[in-house]
Amino acid sequence: MPTILEPKLITGTANKPLAKAISRRMSMHRGKNLGLVDARVERFNDQEIFVEVYENVRGEDMFIIQPTSNPANDNLMELLIMADALRRSSAARITAVIPYFGYARQDRRAKARTPISAKLVANMLVEAGVERVLTLDLHAAQIQGFFDIPVDNLYASPIFALDILEQFKDDLADVMIVSPDVGGVARARELAKRINAPLSIVDKRREKPGEVAEMTVIGNVEGKKCIIVDDICDTAGTLCKAAEVLMEHGATEVHSYITHGVLSGPAVDRITKSVMKSLVITDSIEPTQPVLDAQNIRIVPTAPLFAQAILNIWNGTSVSSLFDTDTLEPAYEGMFNK
Repeated sequence: MPTILEPKLITGTANKPLAKAISRRMSMHRGKNLGLVDARVERFNDQEIFVEVYENVRGEDMFIIQPTSNPANDNLMELLIMADALRRSSAARITAVIPYFGYARQDRRAKARTPISAKLVANMLVEAGVERVLTLDLHAAQIQGFFDIPVDNLYASPIFALDILEQFKDDLADVMIVSPDVGGVARARELAKRINAPLSIVDKRREKPGEVAEMTVIGNVEGKKCIIVDDICDTAGTLCKAAEVLMEHGATEVHSYITHGVLSGPAVDRITKSVMKSLVITDSIEPTQPVLDAQNIRIVPTAPLFAQAILNIWNGTSVSSLFDTDTLEPAYEGMFNK
């Protein structure tokens, strides 16, 4: 078998800008061009997906970069079909790099006669030939247990910590981290520890998905610059309502740091008109033009994080080392000094 000299990257259509940014970053690390594998991903007239890989991948360590964001079903099928194409082309190992793992919100049976779609997706990925998964801020950590293959779940909190320490360097004493619900306390506490800030919780009660009936603030936010932390922002209804409640309880400013900016339907309009001073998201999902145009939405890059994680997986070194702010800081040097 030939020696595997470098990792090889391939991407579908879900987030090409991120894939190219990861490729550039890895090329810089390796001191040589690690361009994306030449392939085509097309649709037949009936929207069936067709994939053809133009380069030899026999014996190669392949990384498919493909978030399963909107349209979730199309992007998931692209990922599965690319994995099958690579497996049938004798790739040595196939790692699915899924910056945003779709269907993660369906991770348990909350009611009778409902599916656990996250487990179904896990089964399909393994069946298609994926041998390892690399993702970012899974909605529920237990989804890692749905796989019988290694799953590396990266965290956005080290990136957010670096950004907050720069953006609020003159007001860190006034910063308070806020979890928008009880279920997200662990995520918010993790970020609060990184920047040595206090923690508050907004307790919400839902009548049905997408609607919030009542919100209660646990903790004193008066005179604080509140930073709401969560993994997903979909329609932004809960987020904007939480910002209003915090301001009513005496907060001086409200900002939000959300890993995955799904931002569907009226989300961007709501955020633009809300009392929130800023919303910071990552580029795990390719931003739409309205998101890019919004004055109070800012995007932080994940390419340095994913590039280093892919290189660590490829050369067999620790991925968990990237959980430390001090380890990650050199990769983001100069990016937040704006």
